[in-house]
Amino acid sequence: MTRTIARCSRFFRSGGLKRRCPRCRRFWCMRSSPWKTSASTVDLVRIFAAAVNNLRAHRAAQGGSTLTQQLARQSFLTADKTFRRKLKEAVLAWRLEREFTKDQILEMYLNKVYFGDGLYGVEAASLGFFGKHARDLDVAESALLAGLVKSPSTYAPTVNLDRAVSRRNVVLQTMRNSHAIDRATYERAVRSRPRLADALRSEENDGQYFKEEVRKQLVQRFGWDRVYQGGLKVYTTIDLNMQKAAEAEVAGSLAEIEQRQLKRHAQGGSDPLQAALVAMDPVTGEVRALVGGRNFDQSRFNRATQARRQAGSAFKPFVYAAALEQGFTPATVITGLDNPVATLQGQWVPDDHGGDGAMTMRAALRTSSNRAAVQMLQQAAIPTAVRYAQRLGIGSLPSVPSLALGSGEVTLLSMTSAYSTFANQGMATPPSLIRRVDDASGHVLFMSDTREARALSEATAFIMTSMMSDVINAGTAWQARKVGFTLPAAGKTGTTNDYHDAWFIGFTPHLVAGVWIGYDMPRTIIANGYAGELAVPLWGRFMAAATRADAPDRFTMPATVVPVAVCRMSGKLPTDGCRGAVVYDADGLPTDKPMVYTEYFVRGTEPTD
Repeated sequence: MTRTIARCSRFFRSGGLKRRCPRCRRFWCMRSSPWKTSASTVDLVRIFAAAVNNLRAHRAAQGGSTLTQQLARQSFLTADKTFRRKLKEAVLAWRLEREFTKDQILEMYLNKVYFGDGLYGVEAASLGFFGKHARDLDVAESALLAGLVKSPSTYAPTVNLDRAVSRRNVVLQTMRNSHAIDRATYERAVRSRPRLADALRSEENDGQYFKEEVRKQLVQRFGWDRVYQGGLKVYTTIDLNMQKAAEAEVAGSLAEIEQRQLKRHAQGGSDPLQAALVAMDPVTGEVRALVGGRNFDQSRFNRATQARRQAGSAFKPFVYAAALEQGFTPATVITGLDNPVATLQGQWVPDDHGGDGAMTMRAALRTSSNRAAVQMLQQAAIPTAVRYAQRLGIGSLPSVPSLALGSGEVTLLSMTSAYSTFANQGMATPPSLIRRVDDASGHVLFMSDTREARALSEATAFIMTSMMSDVINAGTAWQARKVGFTLPAAGKTGTTNDYHDAWFIGFTPHLVAGVWIGYDMPRTIIANGYAGELAVPLWGRFMAAATRADAPDRFTMPATVVPVAVCRMSGKLPTDGCRGAVVYDADGLPTDKPMVYTEYFVRGTEPTD
């Protein structure tokens, strides 16, 4: 589904303040002088000008920073409260004031300041909240927008209208005290009740993290001026139905997990539990849904694209894929699970819960055996595994034995994109959020070009998919079936040390989705908080909603793969003794599972004995 994002603010076109608001510059520089407005309307810039101190004194609405410093921070820096950032902010503000006039700085600020609900700039906020252009706002509406700047998440009218009105009235009182508006105008404004553009706002609330990522990419590609003042028309890859399902399931899962925690963490806490979700088309790389956190207005940090976290066992498929590419098979028996591995810190035997006896590669992935993954990484060679992971889009990985357990830091978007290679028959496609960009005249400035590259063989991709199907059907991700997701699918869980992170990335032939849950400042989510219990149900519910209309397509086996009946214990052709043997579960209890099963091999690697 193609969506157009038309909320890049365009309050001032070429000509800026002088053309759009000829009296603003004089008023801005003469704050203490009385000024009059008509009884019905007022220029929004005047409301902002009176809401903050004058630009000459450089008093701003947020925490003592100057307006120019705010502009510098919003345009070029992060919000980190460090001395280094403040120093950069001051230098950039100084340079802005040397390069631009006060009118130009004010214009840039009003086009960029954040009003909440994913709205940047006064024109976007005017359209988003009131369904009208900024030039058409009345005094009360202008004052309401001016009041939002201090704390958009606190005063957003879509969240708490009474609080927004109270804040608006404070702004109006300030206007009245400074003689910016007369008494009659003030009294009419405070008595008025805002009329929000409900129909428009309902869609505007969707996909705020998605739209913010698009905005960043646009600015990076076209520059600030062209994005905010160029009248660009942007077509994105978002699927609003999937986006709504993603946001609903993230919110529901976080609430469910918090109910289970010994100590509940309120949504407005200093470090609440967070979650992120990415869904994309594995063939085109187009991102259909993206959630970067629980509340965009409270934290614009995008945990899907910006947070680099250890992936835990969700990294293991890359290790096994590298092994398959070198001639190992899913029936290869991994031995020596108790053997220590040499590291810079000494000999190491990883903790495990997936069994300590010899096991096939397929069983090792299904049970998420740590020791088997580490041993296989040694056999496949660490540099080789790193190289294959990089082919799939995972970069900056440490060449250490613990890499098999996901010690490298990755983003959810890069992991989800990497898994799409398995669903796309070994072809890697970079993720994209923007399909096309037109200029104000309708000329195409940018057109997304799907760039596929062979990262794995078709055979390896299919066999890995088969192995990861076991994870969902009978392994650590079995709860995906419990919550009602029934389509053929494959994936892998990931839980990091001390239960700090819970991951699950899984896919059907047509959709891949990744989920991450954790705290921004890593700490235990919940005791024994395995990904199978935290991330998988969220993934399963989302996928059930997102694929409700999909046919139950199965993954296509390439001609280079052959199915062969093998013995579960040896990974070789079954003997009479194998056929009569009993399969026991992890607790040593007999099961009705047959000892002989069908395994898949790259043609030429199948067993002959």
